[in-house]
Amino acid sequence: MDDQNREYEDYEALHDELFALLDQHRMKALSQKLGEMNEFDISEFLGELWEDNPQRMAMVFRILSKEIAAAVFANLEVEEQETIINSITDTELAGIIEELYVDDAVDMMEELPANVVKRILSQADPATRRMINELLKYPEDSAGGVMTTELMELRPDWTVSQAMAAIRKNGFDKETINNCYVTDDSRRLIGVVSLRALVLAKNTEEPIKDLMDSNVVSVSTTTDQEDVSNLFEKYGFLAIPVVDAENRLVGIVTIDDAISILDRKST
Repeated sequence: MDDQNREYEDYEALHDELFALLDQHRMKALSQKLGEMNEFDISEFLGELWEDNPQRMAMVFRILSKEIAAAVFANLEVEEQETIINSITDTELAGIIEELYVDDAVDMMEELPANVVKRILSQADPATRRMINELLKYPEDSAGGVMTTELMELRPDWTVSQAMAAIRKNGFDKETINNCYVTDDSRRLIGVVSLRALVLAKNTEEPIKDLMDSNVVSVSTTTDQEDVSNLFEKYGFLAIPVVDAENRLVGIVTIDDAISILDRKST
């Protein structure tokens, strides 16, 4: 038996175990088992539940731990997300929005009815609501429409030590810290430096401007999404910075967004 067949059979066995726990109303055991699973597998399980009984799916979602609920939510289909939103309290909704990356929240709201979007925005904190509204103003098929504003930004005169301290303090809520973008006082993009370069730097007092690469490939907020995805294919990037008409850094497009664009294109 090859590995692919074995993995399929393992998933089938897990799938049957999850449904058995649910049918037996053993919710604590089900919650524990779900907590041991990959977020994508949980999303697939919830999707199957939704097709059979949407309210049952929403009930199972509510037993997920806070740590994994938002990640699972981001991977659900928009109809499944709407079912959950309509089944949870404002406090629970606020918790999910707080944990979601802003670009995932925007992607979701572009597909949801206006009354649901209004409720989501009412539960977001002011900073998150401001970022969401900023992204919603861009055309859906542009780089601005798919970018996230949650990136790691550094200053050229910072030392390696200062940059690492900033990453440790602020990196948790960034979509990626593999590449950090260097901007001047006006937020104009002037360079990029990798986390690898910072970690391996022998002199922690070396300024970022001496480590950064000033030849940065970027796109504008109005660049077509397909052109952005082609750049990922051409250069093998994990993220591409997005700038406005004055070359000010406003966001990044990540590789997972590029994959989604290519998937939609092929479909």
